[in-house]
Amino acid sequence: MPYTWTETSRNTAELRLWPHQSLPARGFAATILGIFTLWTIPLYGLLGTLALWGVLPFVLIALAAMWYALRRNDRDRQILETLRLNESDFHLIREAPNVPVQEWHCNPYWTRVNLHAKGGPVPHYVTLSGAGREVEIGAFLSEEERKALFAELSDTIRRIAAP
Repeated sequence: MPYTWTETSRNTAELRLWPHQSLPARGFAATILGIFTLWTIPLYGLLGTLALWGVLPFVLIALAAMWYALRRNDRDRQILETLRLNESDFHLIREAPNVPVQEWHCNPYWTRVNLHAKGGPVPHYVTLSGAGREVEIGAFLSEEERKALFAELSDTIRRIAAP
């Protein structure tokens, strides 16, 4: 799962979440090479003709657009959410590209974990509420991962917040 728990003691834990990265660098290179190869196959019949120079720029523009779209998707998914839990404070930090760092603090006693089965931007939407705010956590995870996260987060918060 694209999240990890680190527990340093019974009353201290850290949760780090990130989106699943399904296209590593080698996969990106193979994808672009495959797309280029498949898109040039129809051009072989045009070799030696003037029509090749009319079609080739459009193939290269489409390849450049695919390159840009894949790179942009990769850059936009560089999100890291860190939730630090201890007896005196829960602190959530969300770091994303081109967005200022977002932070949320709450007293453990008042923190509640909520699972919204319907009505959220995604099914089984997980939020933390407390300190007068409700913040999302792990919205980029799959539905099953959000369900598992809710259970684990509820248990950990209950254990740490208990006197």
